[in-house]
Amino acid sequence: MSQEIGRLEPSALWENFVALNQIPRASKKEEQVIAFIIDFGQKLNLETERDDTGNVVIRKAATKGLEDRKTVILQAHLDMVHQKNNDTTFDFDREAIQMQKDKDWVHANGTTLGADNGIGVAAIMAILAAEDIDHPAIEALFTVDEETGMTGATGLANEMLQGEILLNLDTENDEEICIGSAGGLDITVTKNYREMDIPSNFTCYEVSVRGLRGGHSGMDIHRGLGNANKIMNRILYHLNSHSSIHIIDLEGGSLRNAIPRESVVKIAIDPTDGSINNSIREIADTIRHELKTTEPSLQISINELSAGPTKAMGTEDQIALLNALYAAPNGVYAMSTDFDNLVLSSNNIAKVSVKEGHINIQCLTRSSMDSSKTDLANTIRATFELMGAEVEFSGSYPGWQPNSDSEILSVLARIYREQNDQAPNIMAVHAGLECGILGEKYPHLDKISFGPTILGAHSPDERVSITSVQKFWIFLLKVLENIPLKN
Repeated sequence: MSQEIGRLEPSALWENFVALNQIPRASKKEEQVIAFIIDFGQKLNLETERDDTGNVVIRKAATKGLEDRKTVILQAHLDMVHQKNNDTTFDFDREAIQMQKDKDWVHANGTTLGADNGIGVAAIMAILAAEDIDHPAIEALFTVDEETGMTGATGLANEMLQGEILLNLDTENDEEICIGSAGGLDITVTKNYREMDIPSNFTCYEVSVRGLRGGHSGMDIHRGLGNANKIMNRILYHLNSHSSIHIIDLEGGSLRNAIPRESVVKIAIDPTDGSINNSIREIADTIRHELKTTEPSLQISINELSAGPTKAMGTEDQIALLNALYAAPNGVYAMSTDFDNLVLSSNNIAKVSVKEGHINIQCLTRSSMDSSKTDLANTIRATFELMGAEVEFSGSYPGWQPNSDSEILSVLARIYREQNDQAPNIMAVHAGLECGILGEKYPHLDKISFGPTILGAHSPDERVSITSVQKFWIFLLKVLENIPLKN
């Protein structure tokens, strides 16, 4: 199937995407893909440089006739989100992504595809390798660790780039030109809890929440998708209000930037407290009815365990945890007053782990306004501190404030209208783009972001439109031909 995908048009782009998808490239595990991109640049005899963080810059001189244009930074990130379906056997550290074509879409077999941001990387590679594409001087910037904190862009050396225009190729709708994005903050909640002995006559069960669609915790946060951690907490809160349950261990979610799709808990219950199956059925029916449109495949199940553990969370700590998770904000917190239908701030309760006396909760808070991000973060801090937990803020990165007077924006808007007989949607996104960080390091940069249509990013439903990639490619090449003159 990879050979078929490599023959799609534009073939230079798709061939590079196929090659890229042979290489494991999880965030913070990018050594193989860094070596791959360095080797790519060196084989082309282009100036290739790696910084201490792992970012790679490849420089290519302007083609004849465009030497008087401003130098362009073409930028994309090398890492991808690793997510798979529960019933998919796949080793992201060793296996190549298994790609499939379905009509106008390319997707993976039960895993994330890596089109975010692999299509952008592949497009830049194709331009670097081409001998028949007109362009100004190019600095191709390949950053690392975008998906888990943007530490690559944050660690980029201030003197590494000389370009004046930044084309970030990480937007996921081909009708949009992005001029602003949200900043983010990681929140980590930890607490040790007291364990109790489970009475010998108690029965142990495993309750699972599965079948949720998941998705990007920024771009998809407004869609009303189910959060497995909030659903599971609602179930446990309901059960605890009807009978005496004891949490043995709990694992939900995986990555901060992905809406959690699954959660599994083991609980112990006094068999004289009534029918737990009826209680589960009651709350499950209610939740499924509420989410029947956005989460038609939601599964809530319970299974009795033949041999139960001997320790569980103490009652007082359990009540405090269930109350805090119920109260903690999740999803959209505030909408923008400057852009229609744009989320201003949100939180994703991404991962909840309760095991062997220790609680760990991980959130990703986003906002395009720093003061709103701080306000929401403090709301979450206060919520969990009320249960006696320690709350740590880390990995903060800035938002990207729109500049409606951007020179490169006017160029892109004009070309889009000429090619498509309609105006583009000029907008900001509720997702993290590296433009904000790079703009702080290089204040003179004129920044813009665009890309092909990618759906289901950060989930196994990720897919990219073939015709959209063709549209994006033609647009990108025309933009490079029309870069403004140097001042």
